Amino acid sequence: MPLRDHFRTPMDLKASWEELHGGWPAVLVQHLKKQLPDGYVAAPAVHRGMQVEVDFEKHECDFPLYLSVDMEEPSVAVGTVLPDYDEYEVRIYDAKRGRQLVAAIEIVSPANKDRPESRNAFVGKCAAMLQKGVAVSIVDLVTIRQSNLYCELMAFLGQKDPRLCDDPPSIYASSCRWGPRKKRLLLECWSHRLTLGQPLPALPIWLRADLAILLDLETSYEQACDDLSIA
Repeated sequence: MPLRDHFRTPMDLKASWEELHGGWPAVLVQHLKKQLPDGYVAAPAVHRGMQVEVDFEKHECDFPLYLSVDMEEPSVAVGTVLPDYDEYEVRIYDAKRGRQLVAAIEIVSPANKDRPESRNAFVGKCAAMLQKGVAVSIVDLVTIRQSNLYCELMAFLGQKDPRLCDDPPSIYASSCRWGPRKKRLLLECWSHRLTLGQPLPALPIWLRADLAILLDLETSYEQACDDLSIA
């Protein structure tokens, strides 16, 4: 079945992108349960980020500006808030090693792509997981934002994927792992350019250096769409 554009009419009138993004991780977990070897478990992790508003007029004078008259002035003092980012993901753990995180499937939201600080936070999170030996997959169906977070991740790591990053598409799927291979550190990536009207690909999900499963994104996507009555 074809990939739909869930961010534009008529699809957004049948079900919102938030409903798909919220339900798809649970469906992915169901499919992973049938494939994961003994000792590995998968769990969804969904968090809709929100900006917390502060009443500055009420709280501005509730505390002293400086705790000591001897304290020097700050080198930076700018008005800002701490952002809270979207997370739509599936985490895979090795239960035999104390529920150690071994793989993560990140489903990109519009908020992950809308501002430099949002993109930096997403890229930093993926890079940190890769650095710890966690395999990272990124699935981006967001057609209304042009940024390609996979290519930004590759640039952050000082690398480039010629399959995607010479002409970065707005929708794509990739799977990465980074770790020791034959006495050297090796970054390996499998990337796919997505096309509306075409099926989604299968991605390798690495559980350890010598063990991977192949996750059929199309099957789980179609089930998530069917659950939401998206024709």
